[in-house]
Amino acid sequence: MSQNRTSTDFPGTSTTGTTGQTGTTGTGAATGLAQEYGEKISEAASQAKEYVSDKMTVVGDKIKELQNADLSEITESAKDYARKNPGQAILISAAAGLLVGLILRGSRR
Repeated sequence: MSQNRTSTDFPGTSTTGTTGQTGTTGTGAATGLAQEYGEKISEAASQAKEYVSDKMTVVGDKIKELQNADLSEITESAKDYARKNPGQAILISAAAGLLVGLILRGSRR
């Protein structure tokens, strides 16, 4: 005796049939879902591209400022920052030292 069954395998698709037989219905729904997810991914990628390009502009501007700045101005700015934020200055210094150590250690191998 065969039983009729309906189950949902993926969102928007279902299989219907008797035990041992499966037929796919809803392939149009699956295609619609795939297109919807594709559009969402495309939109997210577009937003990410805009975000990265904005940040690259900011970084480029900062690099130009640093290239045009006098070394004594940069030193004074760093000292003022360290006086205002000693904890962050210590953490930044430690992180910079760690990175330099890793780079130098890696070059010896």
